[in-house]
Amino acid sequence: MAMWQGAMDNRGFQQGSFNSFQSSSSDEDLMDIPESAMDFSMRDDVPPLDGEIEEERSYNGGGIGSSNRMMDFLEEPIPGVGTYDDFNTIDWVREKSRDRDRHREITNKSKESTWALIHSVSDAFSGWLLMLLIGLLSGSLAGLIDISAHWMTDLKEGICTEGLWFNHEHCCWDSKYVTFEDKDKCPKWSSWSQLLISTDEGAFAYIVNYFMYVLWALLFAFLAVSLVKVFAPYACGSGIPEIKTILSGFIIRGYLGKWTLIIKTITLVLAVSSGLSLGKEGPLVHVACCCGNILCHCFNKYRKNEAKRREVLSAAAAAGVSVAFGAPIGGVLFSLEEVSYYFPLKTLWRSFFAALVAAFTLRSINPFGNSRLVLFYVEFHTPWHLFELVPFILLGIFGGLWGALFIRTNIAWCRKRKTTQLGKYPVIEVLVVTAITAILAFPNEYTRMSTSELISELFNDCGLLDSSKLCDYENRFNTSKGDELPDRPAGAGVYSAMWQLALTLIMKIVITIFTFGMKIPSGLFIPSMAVGAIAGRLLGVGMEQLAYYHHDWGIFNSWCSQGADCITPGLYAMVGAAACLGGVTRMTVSLVVIMFELTGGLEYIVPLMAAAMTSKWVADALGREGIYDAHIRLNGYPFLEAKEEFAHKTLAMDVMKPRRNDPLLTVLTQDSMTVEDVETIISETTYSGFPVVVSRESQRLVGFVLRRDLIISIENARKKQDGVVSTSIIYFTEHSPPMPPYTPHTLKLRNILDLSPFTVTDLTPMEIVVDIFRKLGLRQCLVTHNGRLLGIITKKDVLKHIAQMANQDPDSILFN
Repeated sequence: MAMWQGAMDNRGFQQGSFNSFQSSSSDEDLMDIPESAMDFSMRDDVPPLDGEIEEERSYNGGGIGSSNRMMDFLEEPIPGVGTYDDFNTIDWVREKSRDRDRHREITNKSKESTWALIHSVSDAFSGWLLMLLIGLLSGSLAGLIDISAHWMTDLKEGICTEGLWFNHEHCCWDSKYVTFEDKDKCPKWSSWSQLLISTDEGAFAYIVNYFMYVLWALLFAFLAVSLVKVFAPYACGSGIPEIKTILSGFIIRGYLGKWTLIIKTITLVLAVSSGLSLGKEGPLVHVACCCGNILCHCFNKYRKNEAKRREVLSAAAAAGVSVAFGAPIGGVLFSLEEVSYYFPLKTLWRSFFAALVAAFTLRSINPFGNSRLVLFYVEFHTPWHLFELVPFILLGIFGGLWGALFIRTNIAWCRKRKTTQLGKYPVIEVLVVTAITAILAFPNEYTRMSTSELISELFNDCGLLDSSKLCDYENRFNTSKGDELPDRPAGAGVYSAMWQLALTLIMKIVITIFTFGMKIPSGLFIPSMAVGAIAGRLLGVGMEQLAYYHHDWGIFNSWCSQGADCITPGLYAMVGAAACLGGVTRMTVSLVVIMFELTGGLEYIVPLMAAAMTSKWVADALGREGIYDAHIRLNGYPFLEAKEEFAHKTLAMDVMKPRRNDPLLTVLTQDSMTVEDVETIISETTYSGFPVVVSRESQRLVGFVLRRDLIISIENARKKQDGVVSTSIIYFTEHSPPMPPYTPHTLKLRNILDLSPFTVTDLTPMEIVVDIFRKLGLRQCLVTHNGRLLGIITKKDVLKHIAQMANQDPDSILFN
């Protein structure tokens, strides 16, 4: 019988137990308990205890032999009681009940004095103040990351001789010698070949620049993976699968701590600057959630309540997407659609406020120097036509196929990394992938530039002054009408760019599979968008040339006349980017909103919706899981997906423990076990809690008690009260059981007993049980028959059963 370590829930408590939880103890108290080998990342994640428990004892009687030997030790609140161990699931019902009790107490006291009224108002305002701080901190860090990454990316190609802190663009802003044809060349900017051998021409100069590009890329990647490995192992990856798991109620100590925040911020800049096929958008959600978790410690309301803290983390995730894409509304919808498990209306408002403040802060910093929130903000001037829905849907099909292919191959590679010797050498793996990426990237200008700049180039609508090869058309017109240019025949530069983009597409598809999941911060949004944007631009240019040379065809002649601006290739790139991102993540509503916030126009919602839905349908037909859900299952996180339905006809008795031929369920009796008996059970088992029954013979259920609360209560009783010995009787009833004279003190532990644990009967369909676990956030429920305890179903049992019904390995449901 293996009960899930983190799967013991308390359904409800008597009023007195809530008071015992309103102590200085909370989840923060656990930080002194070593739970992981990653000590450095765990340390100082939360502040120390607010204060030590008073040294007073609570007695209900005299010494040994007195007529009243009853002791209710938990009249005094004990630090640690009501909190959770690492890698455990929180009790949603208990946490919400505790918050309601706290709020009721504050409301009642506010009528008694002016000071209490002020405290009540400040308590109500604290949530908005916390959102303000999260938005300011998230926006500031995002601006710092953007500016640093831009500068370090350019550092691979050269430096600004007038000021080392200027990136290439800023260095050449006020130069008088920059032309539109050679906008990247100015006297103030020196390439490495100019610095080292005083020339920028010839094969040797090319080799020097090539060598320095690869060298800087390897240096940045080595620093990133080394810092993650040594200081904060939790700073790797995108963080979104773990954020989803944490928001569902799971506790991973240190994952949102200050060391993780510091190291992730530094290494994210290094990883993006190395030129690897990854983005910073996913990790920015992790960074924002770290900010939210750390700032929660300034407010008791959120520091002491895990459910309230998760509401804050949902809002922080919205702020993270807001600064990642410059899309505040899309960030709120992303948090609601993709990551949040519990999202009440109040959290929706506060998420909106946090996203607004974060976006405003980033806009004030202006990291890209274009008065925009993102590097690839574009505006198109040509409306789309109904026939174009066909190529848009084709892009959706491509996005779905790419998403399904990427998920399968990336998960297979990550599983190989976890199960072979490859996983033991993360530094070597990162350096090898970086070296291959840099060596292949340098010869091609579209792989050499940063992925964000590539997307910006692909989204761009060509104008008269554009010197990009993608805009190298033959100008066969005399005047242009406003900002619109007519469709033109492609020049040599466009054909050259098409070949280079085709090679870039192949490289991005292959290298991203091996990059995502390495032990460095790595986001997936930007690489997925790049793949789609390349495919979309290729298709867009093809459609543009088809319309130019065959405008008399039936599909064109009704809406595209010669000399008109019919096709916008940049729009195809944007639709392709949305399709590929949707195929990988399975986002729909939030994806469309993010993409139209990027373009600044509502006119293209229908093409985006068509592509996003098509990609989701195609990808779902080939595999139901998005990339984040797939990584949650790969890592064995105890995440119960709320979107999937359980369609099997099994009963609670088929899933509960113990099964036939298993040892009997380990229980405690309400008034007949000694301290030694309970300590023996605790030492011989690893269960996270125990049902309490009237007696072993009757098996009538009384309640449920958590292992952690038992250990803390007994240890404190032994330290603080001399009369409690191994032979002392522990009882969970209201009154002390009748005892013979001259027996040791009894120990009353009723206040840690959950008197209303959630129960189902043995004939309850598992479909209902699974729904109960999802909607109430339960960790366990007890199974009874006519009031007699039969067994227990934990969250892990439910997850194992779902995996078994889906013909998957049930033993994979384990925190790996």
